[in-house]
Amino acid sequence: MLIFALFGAAVGSFLNVCIDRLPAGRSLLFPPSHCDVCQHPLAPRDLIPIFSYLWLRRRCRYCQALIPWRPLWVEIASGGLLALTYWHFGLSTQFATTALYGWLFIVIGVIDLEHQLILNKIVFPAAAFALVTSIMVPPSGILYFSLPWPWAGLVSGVMGAATGFIFLLIPFILSLIVYRQEGMGFGDVKMAGLIGLVTGFPLVLLALLSGAILGGLVASVLLLLRVKSRKEAIPFGPFLSLTTIATLLWGNDFLSWYLGLFQF
Repeated sequence: MLIFALFGAAVGSFLNVCIDRLPAGRSLLFPPSHCDVCQHPLAPRDLIPIFSYLWLRRRCRYCQALIPWRPLWVEIASGGLLALTYWHFGLSTQFATTALYGWLFIVIGVIDLEHQLILNKIVFPAAAFALVTSIMVPPSGILYFSLPWPWAGLVSGVMGAATGFIFLLIPFILSLIVYRQEGMGFGDVKMAGLIGLVTGFPLVLLALLSGAILGGLVASVLLLLRVKSRKEAIPFGPFLSLTTIATLLWGNDFLSWYLGLFQF
């Protein structure tokens, strides 16, 4: 478990590079890692996941500029995700795809949290990858309609994508008609289609419904505490990302338990 957590934390360092550079349209490879304030290149000892951040006490070794908390939390989340996924699935194809998708949604969620953007350059390639992968490794939805390989996973993924896309497209259109403004960004709609491809049908409904509930609860608390005003946008992507990861890990268990309540 510890080995997987450490490797996941190292992947988290790369996820931070993606989060920093993709919204700005910068290369992920060049220039090498550097301080955003003084532009000094970082040495290998500055790039040890989690440890370097804590050892340097949140400050750049070269200019003493304060480093945000986000890089640390992303590394911890990435490492924890890989360890948890291994504990849940063992060494399997489901372990590999769940870890990859989990890392993907960490990137999407954090970028949306910081920039209110869900990038096409992430969603579209990820959707193509998920579509191809669904043939070999079916999405985790429990209903495969008794179809033979390779149709089982492909049908589940496509149905999930269509369901997710339509699920958020309807309120998106209604908000434009009724309020003449976007109640959510169209990026959320595209993200819902990606979630459907990844989770399959019917687990896409669990991911989206729980994301909407979680987002509504958090938004209500922020409004009550006056942390946010009604005019300020609250990004939906982080909530969808969190519930999608949870669905990939425990969605089948929850759905099996829920359907079991109706069996007599």
